[in-house]
Amino acid sequence: MSEFIEERRRLAADMEQRGGWPARSPWIRQAVDALPRHWFAPDRLWRWDRHAYAPVDRGHAPKGWAAEVYAGPDEAAVIQVTDGLPSSSLSCEAVVVDMLDSLLLEPGHHVLELGAGTGRNAALAAWLAGPGRVTTVEADAALAARARERLETLGIEVTVEVGDGAEGWPKSAPYDRVIATYAVDWVPWAWVAQTRPGGRIVTPWGRLGHVALTVAEDCRSASGWMQGLAQFMPARGTAEAGRDFRQVRGEGPATNERPVVRDLAPLRADWNLLFALRVALPEVQIATAVDDDGVNAWLHDGAASWATLSAQGDGTTIAYQGGPRRLADKVEQAWDAWLGIGRPGVYDFGMTVEPGHQFVWCWDAAAGPRWPVREPGGAPCRPAAPA
Repeated sequence: MSEFIEERRRLAADMEQRGGWPARSPWIRQAVDALPRHWFAPDRLWRWDRHAYAPVDRGHAPKGWAAEVYAGPDEAAVIQVTDGLPSSSLSCEAVVVDMLDSLLLEPGHHVLELGAGTGRNAALAAWLAGPGRVTTVEADAALAARARERLETLGIEVTVEVGDGAEGWPKSAPYDRVIATYAVDWVPWAWVAQTRPGGRIVTPWGRLGHVALTVAEDCRSASGWMQGLAQFMPARGTAEAGRDFRQVRGEGPATNERPVVRDLAPLRADWNLLFALRVALPEVQIATAVDDDGVNAWLHDGAASWATLSAQGDGTTIAYQGGPRRLADKVEQAWDAWLGIGRPGVYDFGMTVEPGHQFVWCWDAAAGPRWPVREPGGAPCRPAAPA
């Protein structure tokens, strides 16, 4: 318990300063104190050195290793790199706490977690739910084995299974609470089917936020509000957005060129706008950067369409577009639509999941604007009228 005490105190103080410890769930801070992050971190972590992910070994650089574990409320510690990209992490403290708070967990609840990772999230849930009340499913057998060994060493009674999280874990169903530690774009119906009426499902959605869904009493749907913003790793095996910008852009000339009259700064800094664009245009990837000329943006759909919004240095911006879809036009139209309904923030959005059909809504699930969620392999989304 005396290891890395300064680092632990600093992280706890940072969480306190930002109001990160939820008043309605005081148990979470107690569990975090009882189960410190470094207990669950492997001896090798990975740090981005501006070129690639480089190993940071506890044995060779204990202070550097601890700095990765306790980097800050919004910093995850990468525990696995696959094909040069992070594929598993010790999630950042702020997100872990926020999602557990959203779960509304109570002692005795039967909990299913999807994505065991290091085992820490499951351990925190078990701290309140109780011994033998948490089952966690991990797709990576090696990660599952390490999590199981760590939990057993610490004397924490959690069941660790190897499987596809999208299928849930029907053998132990039904559950009072379900929580995923990785992002999905389509909420698996198995999670709803394996949750009791009135039960709660908390999952990252769209890789930009997380949602809390309550299962209806008739078990035919689950619905609830977005809970916050954060970026999450996708489900293992999820196809990324096709080709990257350079591949989509290719070498050919733009087929359309026009001036952009709006300030692009919100496209870089307004997370409520970015979330709304993610809802309206889920396939469009947006990247921004600032140089001496101003804010620049790069858009692509991972398939065949692209746009570059290039600051000219004289206060003007030019949009260059290529491919079958005019992505700069699409983004500006969605931006205007967001302005037109009153600039809703992330907490004004919610989601409803039904068998074979899911949609995100704003303001009101029944009467507000809504956007269908595209099922994997399905056609692109189109805005729908309110019910």
